[in-house]
Amino acid sequence: MAKKALKTPDNNNGIQRSTRVKYPVQIFTYDDFIVHHYAYMVKVIQKVEPTCFEQAVGNPKWDNAMDEEMATLDANATWELIALPKDKKAIGCKWVYKVKHNVDGFMSRYKTRLVAKGYAQTYGINYEETYSLVAKITTIRAIIVMATTKGWSLHQMDVKNAFLHGDLHEEVYMEQPPSYVDQKRPNLVYRLKKTLYGLKQAPRAWSDKIGQYLVTSEFQTSNADFSLYVKKTDHGIVVIVIYVDDLIITRNSDADALPSHGVKPT
Repeated sequence: MAKKALKTPDNNNGIQRSTRVKYPVQIFTYDDFIVHHYAYMVKVIQKVEPTCFEQAVGNPKWDNAMDEEMATLDANATWELIALPKDKKAIGCKWVYKVKHNVDGFMSRYKTRLVAKGYAQTYGINYEETYSLVAKITTIRAIIVMATTKGWSLHQMDVKNAFLHGDLHEEVYMEQPPSYVDQKRPNLVYRLKKTLYGLKQAPRAWSDKIGQYLVTSEFQTSNADFSLYVKKTDHGIVVIVIYVDDLIITRNSDADALPSHGVKPT
């Protein structure tokens, strides 16, 4: 017979809680929040984010955000509009909506992202290997300790829209997104030339892109951790650790050891 979870009285208002649950949700309150954190939470929960396209369309703020996203993707040469080959299938796409806030809780902007429905992809047909550069936690700790001990500068860099920089080598076709169907060519589909969020190979394509750039910039990969890149120059040493789309950068000289030419992550 299975044992029943024991319940013990809680000191807060006599609430009963299970001893099997370390942090029971029923005893959670905002009482212990500091004032500015509480104010932040109040501001954040006031903004309701759409869960689907139908809820967002027609709202000028979300419409403008979608227009900006489409303009960015077009400028990045993400796709070309063509007729779907007879032996191919096009995957769908959807809009994802997010209200971005500043550290004080005030809204900074409305952000949308066009996401491919990667779950409809088929292995061996429109994607192959999937992987991403994820640094070992021991590597991250070692770099932070080394930089702190030696007094090196230490920076963190979040690559904006990292997955959109990856080059796509497989044939992937995607339906035109809602509200942005070409009225003169509604039956055509996008053949993707760059990766989109949601594609199974998007993390791999970004990893290849950033890796190729660093190797071209004379960085060497560590045999102990392929996410660790090191470059020695006349000015000193530069170390970069990659964790998907976040970079930890440290160096022992303020002189710029990165080249001023070529494609740089933005």
